[in-house]
Amino acid sequence: MANASGFFTHPSFPSLRSRTHVPNGVSGSGFCIFKGINRRVLCSVDGAEKHASPSPSEPRFPRLVAKGCKLIGCGSAVPSLLLSNDDLAKIVDTSDEWIATRTGIRNRRVLSGKDSLTGLAIQAATKALEMAEVGPEDLDLVLMCTSTPDDIFGTAPQIQKALGCTNNPLAYDITAACSGFVLGLVSAACHIRGGGFKNVLVIGADSLSRFVDWTDRGTCILFGDAAGAVVVQACDMEDDGLFSFDLHSDGDGRRHLNASIQETQVDDALGTNGSVLGDFPPKHPSYSCIQMNGKEVFRFAVRCVPQSIESAIQKAGLSASSIDWLLLHQANQRIIDAVATRLKFPPERVISNLANYGNTSAASIPLALDEAVRSGKVKPGHTIATSGFGAGLTWGSAIVRWR
Repeated sequence: MANASGFFTHPSFPSLRSRTHVPNGVSGSGFCIFKGINRRVLCSVDGAEKHASPSPSEPRFPRLVAKGCKLIGCGSAVPSLLLSNDDLAKIVDTSDEWIATRTGIRNRRVLSGKDSLTGLAIQAATKALEMAEVGPEDLDLVLMCTSTPDDIFGTAPQIQKALGCTNNPLAYDITAACSGFVLGLVSAACHIRGGGFKNVLVIGADSLSRFVDWTDRGTCILFGDAAGAVVVQACDMEDDGLFSFDLHSDGDGRRHLNASIQETQVDDALGTNGSVLGDFPPKHPSYSCIQMNGKEVFRFAVRCVPQSIESAIQKAGLSASSIDWLLLHQANQRIIDAVATRLKFPPERVISNLANYGNTSAASIPLALDEAVRSGKVKPGHTIATSGFGAGLTWGSAIVRWR
């Protein structure tokens, strides 16, 4: 059985095969676990058959067979404009050596011209669907994990329409910054395991360049724009490829990393006589640039992320030595190295493309996964420990198998 932060343990692991009994009801993780088919109870009264009310122990809804889920396709897209460290050195007091030494970043991609985040997400999603050999008409759900949507009401429905999803599947946004993609994976699993969905498209995409103070060398050197996507598909439990998860948040950490709403002055067109009730009409809001305490975020990441990954590995019934790849949110190479060291992962088993793209927030994990898969580094059957962490503060890990 799972606890409040994980799936039911994978039944294919020899050490856990004895735990094959699956109870009815809802587990501690929030997943509904079902077995069998609901029966209609009949009784005879005065020679006529009548439907009897189900007993309190019998559910009033049809039960579903418990399903597993697996990742079967991935894709990614980045803007055309490349901004190197040398380019930044022309804007702020910095250098390629200074940035690379402290972050591991050499280049980043930034939205410009006619590029849009929605467009990048559509490109990444299309590639993922093609690899998975799943048509848009077969999608049951589109999840857009982003904190920087092109529309404040959400971008997922626009992506659903652009992909040509003829059956009008549910589509909605998930806002959790750099942890967003991991939360999207878990949400996809929830819909598949508990809701009977078959094909779920999970997109991680962000354009943090729009919220960067390009005169602040402490933050402008870090961020880039990108989109990545995966297709998660229902499967039999013996083929389950999403073994466990571990998720957390701490609102107290917001002071270390945020981009808060701020108010501007009332529209000048209203004039001084435009006010009806003192503070009405409301002032036009906008968001501040990203505010970050780098030292505190570093401490948080190197303390909490290894604990989360270890917890997820334990819930999966695995050992660290059985994990093929460590794939972290691409925030800073020093964080990646520190976490890998604490977990005793050798460098050759750590996936990193941070040098080429910088911190792309919710896009960083699927972007790095897509490159690793298409280059042949990650192969079918490989097990990956992945973790996202950042604003909120939020952090979470998942143990997954590729295809």
